Amino acid sequence: MDIIHKIGRRKTSVARIYLSEGKGEITVNKRPIEEYFTTGTLQYKVNQPFELTETVGKYNVNVNVYGGGITGQAEAIRLAISRALCDIDEENRTALKPEGLLTRDPRMVERKKFGQKKARKKFQFSKR
Repeated sequence: MDIIHKIGRRKTSVARIYLSEGKGEITVNKRPIEEYFTTGTLQYKVNQPFELTETVGKYNVNVNVYGGGITGQAEAIRLAISRALCDIDEENRTALKPEGLLTRDPRMVERKKFGQKKARKKFQFSKR
């Protein structure tokens, strides 16, 4: 098996992953996953596709991720890994699709409008 390259996005985060056969090592921006994502929740999000497809420890993942916050980055990595696992074996799709891991979440930050404080918040109104 050669290296599989996939892209995942979430909000303004973009994750490029390179998946290859190995011992299950995940490096994010040239650092181990435990060092980059310190909370267990974020580590779980990244490992979720492997757990659902029962492929924990079979693949090495090298990730380049930029933009957004750490939660958006973790979810972008999750999408990219899910897409790569479906590329390897079409059977993985049946496990990942019901969990919503193959869907690109389209929600973005709403833009600020002129004449307003934020996207929806207005400046304080004074009648007199």
